[in-house]
Amino acid sequence: MFKSLLVANRGEIACRVFRTARRMGLRTIAVYSEADANALHVREADEAVLIGPAAARESYLDAGKVLAAAKAAGAEAVHPGYGFLSENADFAEAVIAAGLVWVGAPPSAIRAMGLKDAAKALMIAAGVPVTPGYMGEDQGPERLRAEADAIGYPVLIKAVAGGGGKGMRRVNAAEDFLDGLQSCRREAAAAFGDDRVLIEKYILSPRHIEVQVFGDLHGNVVHLFERDCSLQRRHQKVIEEAPAPGMTPEVREAVCAAAVKAAQAVGYVGAGTIEFIADASEGLRADRIWFMEMNTRLQVEHPVTEAITGQDLVEWQLRAAAGEVLPRRQKELAINGWSMEARLYAENPSAGFLPSIGRLDRLRLPEGVRVDTGVQEGDEVTAFYDPMIAKLIVHAPTRQAAAVKLAEAAGRVEVWPVRTNAAFLARAAADEGFVAGRVDTGFIERGVDALVPGVEPSIAVQAAAAALIPRSDGGVWTDLAGFRANAPAQGLVSVSIAGQAYRIEAARTLQGRVATVGGREILFIHGEAWPFGPGRVEARGESERLSDGVVLSPMPGKVIAIEVEAGQRVSRGQKLLTLEAMKMEHGMAAPFDGRVVDLAAVAGEQVAEGVVLVRIEADPD
Repeated sequence: MFKSLLVANRGEIACRVFRTARRMGLRTIAVYSEADANALHVREADEAVLIGPAAARESYLDAGKVLAAAKAAGAEAVHPGYGFLSENADFAEAVIAAGLVWVGAPPSAIRAMGLKDAAKALMIAAGVPVTPGYMGEDQGPERLRAEADAIGYPVLIKAVAGGGGKGMRRVNAAEDFLDGLQSCRREAAAAFGDDRVLIEKYILSPRHIEVQVFGDLHGNVVHLFERDCSLQRRHQKVIEEAPAPGMTPEVREAVCAAAVKAAQAVGYVGAGTIEFIADASEGLRADRIWFMEMNTRLQVEHPVTEAITGQDLVEWQLRAAAGEVLPRRQKELAINGWSMEARLYAENPSAGFLPSIGRLDRLRLPEGVRVDTGVQEGDEVTAFYDPMIAKLIVHAPTRQAAAVKLAEAAGRVEVWPVRTNAAFLARAAADEGFVAGRVDTGFIERGVDALVPGVEPSIAVQAAAAALIPRSDGGVWTDLAGFRANAPAQGLVSVSIAGQAYRIEAARTLQGRVATVGGREILFIHGEAWPFGPGRVEARGESERLSDGVVLSPMPGKVIAIEVEAGQRVSRGQKLLTLEAMKMEHGMAAPFDGRVVDLAAVAGEQVAEGVVLVRIEADPD
């Protein structure tokens, strides 16, 4: 076994690999960009090497810089993680040529499975079932349309060199084919430098089933059962689980055997995932599950396989790379219970899932479940890299129990002022259809309205916040002083939430958790985060203006102009500052007449959503 390991990656996966490497007594080496100088993976490594500017192409994707760092630090082995250079055959060859151990798939396997058309041809030759389609050399538009007509609509046009959901177009009718082809080719050329495509039959009730395979240098190949990754949004996985719901022993045996056959066909070594698409319109059937592609690396969702098998897949990777025999034989592997993983992202589902960047002034992740993360409170979420904050992984005896556990875990997430998809995850895991196992890749799209929290706080959130507003006697409304059954309400509470005030009866039981972050009281409830405080009512003729005088950033953006000074008197509607976001300018105005008591905004500063920019104090009269 080698003694030192460099991880050619960042964030969560780097921290994950370091955890196992330390347990095995290896010296750990990190690489980092200028933007990641204070990142958690840098702090956790025994040694760290700067490899370039923030842009990934000038740092993490620069194979020469990463290899130079490995040599400079005296690394004996290189683990690529996932993403970046993990499926770059040229980089793998360069690592091996430098005399270092490559903790990944053989370069030949990476190349064989890297192009979707070649991989399918290889699988057909190996006897692995593939989705009906066309992957020929003739890329003429009319030939492609004729093949699509023969397959039958709907069809899926896929970039040959595609991945990550890019370069894919569904076409429902013949008259739309050429437009879809042109669009797909443009995206494929921009993303991969290769505009070739293949065509597949589009499955109307698709399930994404994948099998974890492992090979060693001695010719042994085993599987560690299947995962279901059907809960997706725009081809990106949201919740993964193992085993797959509705999987029978007979179908499991067939699909896992096909996965092993696929790995053997390319002389596979290390961790790999064989991805299948299943037509679930009649349940899971062996004759309705087809090879889709192979990921020649460790997957983001590998923890669910670890949970149900009790194995450390990173340790398996390191031992296989070192030339050892696989730690377990096939008959020694078994499924225990059910596991689910949710990807916690810095994004705002209520604003179309826009990324949310900024400092994590508050970061509390749920206890009692496995959490894989690459950040800590006080760290920064930047626009340079993937916005995943953490993976929440649960394990329970049954699928229903795992779903309940995952929903509860997502609901306990506390992050501010960066926005997250925690509430969206909690709703998805608790959805009746999901709990019942009625999932396919269109599940989120069909139910998005019910899964995404509203822009405005719900009645339950308003009532919960109102319950925390102090009464004039110093208590809180949930003390229910003088409460009598069937008696009329004692009155409504005026509460400000996210800068807007509401009048509502307070909840009778305290809900959620409250923390002071950046001078503001934040209510964390069901995975959501809401700044709140006493509401103020200002009469304006027949209408009322409700506000607490706190002006928040409505979205991530840059402060490009400040029109007022601290202490200045302002009038209602007067412009306070200008925020540039989404290539547009947004003027922020005073909610009422008053005085600027706090000017937190700084011209030229990038701010996260929900950050306090200005605080106005009302005129005494």
